[in-house]
Amino acid sequence: MTTATETSPAAGVDSAANSWLQKSAAWLRSVGIPTELGSSSAADGERDTTERLKATLRRGNEALSPRELRRLLADLQAVAASEVSDAEGGRLAEPVMQWYAAAQPEQRLDCWRLLCEQFVPDVAKIGQARQRYEDAIGTASMAAAERQLRKALQTPRMRLFQRFAVPAQGMRFLLDLRAQMLPQIKSHEWLVAVDADLEYLFSTWFDIAFLELRSLSWDSPASLLEKLIKYEAVHDIRSWTDLKNRLDSDRRCYGFFHPRLPNEPLIFVEVALVDKMSDSIAPLLDEAAAAADVNKASTAIFYSISNTQTGLRGVSFGDSLIKTVVEQLLQEFPKLRQFATLSPIPGFRSWLGKNAADVWESADKRLRAELGKALDKADPTADDWIAALEQPGQWQPGDPAAKLLMHAAARYLGKSLVKDKPVDPVARFHLGNGSRVERLNWAGDTSTKGIKQSYGLMVNYLYDLKRLDKHRNLLAQGKIPVSSGIEALAKV
Repeated sequence: MTTATETSPAAGVDSAANSWLQKSAAWLRSVGIPTELGSSSAADGERDTTERLKATLRRGNEALSPRELRRLLADLQAVAASEVSDAEGGRLAEPVMQWYAAAQPEQRLDCWRLLCEQFVPDVAKIGQARQRYEDAIGTASMAAAERQLRKALQTPRMRLFQRFAVPAQGMRFLLDLRAQMLPQIKSHEWLVAVDADLEYLFSTWFDIAFLELRSLSWDSPASLLEKLIKYEAVHDIRSWTDLKNRLDSDRRCYGFFHPRLPNEPLIFVEVALVDKMSDSIAPLLDEAAAAADVNKASTAIFYSISNTQTGLRGVSFGDSLIKTVVEQLLQEFPKLRQFATLSPIPGFRSWLGKNAADVWESADKRLRAELGKALDKADPTADDWIAALEQPGQWQPGDPAAKLLMHAAARYLGKSLVKDKPVDPVARFHLGNGSRVERLNWAGDTSTKGIKQSYGLMVNYLYDLKRLDKHRNLLAQGKIPVSSGIEALAKV
């Protein structure tokens, strides 16, 4: 019996085809394919590169003269030419990379303009290929038509970037190029087209299938250890002694590496092997503390995860790193039963500054009255509470100011969503990987950075290996997975 929601095979094919076409159309918009050939992405009052290439003289603040622009375009076209091999294209790319390395920022901007405006797909071919695909839906020639459409959708810019990746230093060049571009996108929206192609290529080239997990230790090459110091983004490594402590016998450090960047970790995680869930970062960073007995460890604490490549923004492999590390740890320490983080809450203080009045009004009246007594104010306000928090060290976890702050943090982490995603960036990462908000820790990080970010609060995200998919499904439904303790705190 067929239910009302089921469809025929032909209808299923049509639905799948339409879905694929819609995704392709969205991609076309994202890479900035012009609606008319020769359309300009230049701002009003500026000449686009097509005009400049036909000119004789430089105008205004243009960095490259028309002659220099034509020479650069010819060099780029030679690299991207379909009639040359990838190896030859890679060889031709090297002098262009040398020019780019020595170029001024304004000259690089002109190079980006050429990439955006002169290496676009053939709109007519895309239209023809799309029509052939639509006509072929449900027929034996559908697969061949889809192949032709995919080929038509590939921008010459992508072929150009693929050629730049051929030389040994090519991947490093492309990563640096995108890292330089990203801060400029807000003021030069046309760069979105170039960025979309690079992000797409990087998501393929840096797929987990091509990455290698390595364990980093005090015996690793000094040049690699220096990279850990340079790229540590959560808790600054203050000295070589500090680094040695983080690589002691009760610690583990793992990183993902790409074969084209063999001595450059793309992302790395620092792990502490302990006997219970950690509630403060200070003991983990204490250089004088004795190493724990790893044979008694029941818990692995991920206390720092750092991405190292700005050019890979938007390319996510952090979830794969955690899963792979968990598997590695279980092989070495089969007695481990708990995997959790000790994480900062970087957006909390800023959020509270905007939402303090709402938190205050929704808080329990008895708690507000207790705070009034503690502050010696008959009718305290949200501003009084925030002012009192400027010195969090004077409060204990059971004090009313602290209770109200913990309530606010539980709301922030467990209830606040933006576009159906957790508002806190670290929460987005860990909850997206299937963890849940497990516990808030008072005075978890009393460093200047910790106070500035979250009044010293830290949070544990728990990776329950049996419930990762369940937690992801909850998040997809707009429900943040939290422990009963966080749920209770949010209701105070």
